Amino acid sequence: MMTDSCTVLRLGLVDYLEAWELQKRLAREVGEGRSGGWLLLLEHPPTYTLGVRAREEHLLLARESFGRLGAKVYRVDRGGDVTYHGPGQLVGYPILNLKRWGGGPLWYVRTLESALIEALAALSVKAGRVEGRTGVWVGNEKIAAIGVHVSRGVTTHGFALNVDPDLAYFRHIVPCGLADAGVTSVRRVLGRPVRMDEAAEAVVSAFASRFGLSITEAEPGRVPAGAPS
Repeated sequence: MMTDSCTVLRLGLVDYLEAWELQKRLAREVGEGRSGGWLLLLEHPPTYTLGVRAREEHLLLARESFGRLGAKVYRVDRGGDVTYHGPGQLVGYPILNLKRWGGGPLWYVRTLESALIEALAALSVKAGRVEGRTGVWVGNEKIAAIGVHVSRGVTTHGFALNVDPDLAYFRHIVPCGLADAGVTSVRRVLGRPVRMDEAAEAVVSAFASRFGLSITEAEPGRVPAGAPS
């Protein structure tokens, strides 16, 4: 049965494949009506992912060279091109059934963008959209990437907000396949650090507002079996 609830699960630093498997399990639950929505908030160790239509040449190093950087590379089933995930980046994976809203993937991506723009404003960062391009931007620099997968109305993957990652990792790819654009972070824009928990609270508040959801925090007994601990 569809509900207006969404449970936030804060996972800390999680291997990319572990988080992906958790998303799949929760997506099955949501699609079958066995649970309401979820929002997974976490960070990843250094990881590069390529979306379903990403071009291999947007990796600027040979694959084995990424291993020497301490980074893993995966091709995954989200939309979008190549991107980087790493410590200092707030990654959000909403698991929602879009049938509740009657909106499709484009509506969903635009709503995610609106939520991130609102969250960034709460952090004193003025951000917006760039026509014809996905994500959230400060000028010509992307501060939050979005890449999603929707199957039978249920969402996986999501967004990556650059709070204070090591931006040097982006030099080894063409971020999102856009050679004429840059990448920035909350710290770079503000010229000062921002706590990850502060950024997370801003995102949760804006996410709940934009999607009209009642938020609950996952309690130990509610954490799904197999979730990283």
